[in-house]
Amino acid sequence: MITLKNVILRRSAKVLLDRVNATINPGEHVGLVGRNGAGKSSLFALFNGGLHEDGGDFFIPPQWRMSQVAQNMPETDEPATDFVVAGDTRLMEVQARLAQAEADDDGMALAHAYTDLHDAGSHDAVPRAQALILGLGFKVSELDKPVNSFSGGWRMRLQLARALMCPSDLLLLDEPTNHLDLDALVWLEAWLKRYEGTMIVISHDREFLDAVTDVTMHIDHAQLTRYGGNYSKFEDLRAQQLELQQASFSKQQDKIAHLQKFIARFKAKASKAKQAQSRVKALERMEKIAPVLADAEFTFEFKEPTNLPNPMLAITDASFGYLGEDGVETTILHNVSRSVLAGQRIGILGANGQGKSTLVKTIARTMAPLAGSITEGKGLSIGYFAQQEL
Repeated sequence: MITLKNVILRRSAKVLLDRVNATINPGEHVGLVGRNGAGKSSLFALFNGGLHEDGGDFFIPPQWRMSQVAQNMPETDEPATDFVVAGDTRLMEVQARLAQAEADDDGMALAHAYTDLHDAGSHDAVPRAQALILGLGFKVSELDKPVNSFSGGWRMRLQLARALMCPSDLLLLDEPTNHLDLDALVWLEAWLKRYEGTMIVISHDREFLDAVTDVTMHIDHAQLTRYGGNYSKFEDLRAQQLELQQASFSKQQDKIAHLQKFIARFKAKASKAKQAQSRVKALERMEKIAPVLADAEFTFEFKEPTNLPNPMLAITDASFGYLGEDGVETTILHNVSRSVLAGQRIGILGANGQGKSTLVKTIARTMAPLAGSITEGKGLSIGYFAQQEL
């Protein structure tokens, strides 16, 4: 198991963890939560050896194999399948030993290496890797494409597949749902539910945490608190805890005020001085209950539009696509006729490459329809947040 005993963790002068104690048992799937800047990523760095505790004792079983998603953008021209297969560190180590044995013409070492190669699953490594790649949304035709031919988001999916390919006792996932569409997210949830090792995941996706975790650890004001259950259960337990803490704080404050009033009233009277002094000592001995410190609330609202035409826009017999570098039009959506009415909330679903972004870009006026027309209501103002917005 993973244990933290009186662990202190600092980044520069800031104390992120202050004498915390926690245990993570083998096979548990843990969601690590807390506000931004609370220390989640730094605690991850402690788990993976990137940071060391500044005090206390931190322990991970030395025999545990660890896997995590590399955060760097891969620039290799290696085929996607080969790149993911290389995530199997055990297989790579055996293949290296096999190559060395062949170079040394060492028959005994060769025999051992071939046995270990079979045990490492070399016979099905490629199908396993390709199952991961396809599960994360790639097409069959892309299995052998060079890694650096993909966009940044797709390369990070390959990094995720590579981490899942690695045999591990401990899997660390920091925001694994970034860059994933709905189908890939559903697939990843199913895969992680079947994962038998210990998993620690950071995510801002509450539904994802509910689906894949059974323990929640919360970092707050340099303390690490463990809750049994997924994120929704944590929210319920946390609310009850804060309510109880606030009630206890209020009750203690009333008691302190009563004692202070008695002390102020009778400390100068000889007949009551002993009782007053006794209450002073009681105050000094009292273990103070901290007030509930609520995080600053985040508020956001959309401004009322100056105009609200209805319909807001009408699409008539439109085709959507793009103009290639060779000047040839590629049409993705054909003969679309739809109206958008004021007040509607519309979700656009579809597999990758089916034209979702192209449709939105065209409505947002950053592209033109290849055919047909888009008629906007009078005074329509369009707000657009792009996929790669910075």
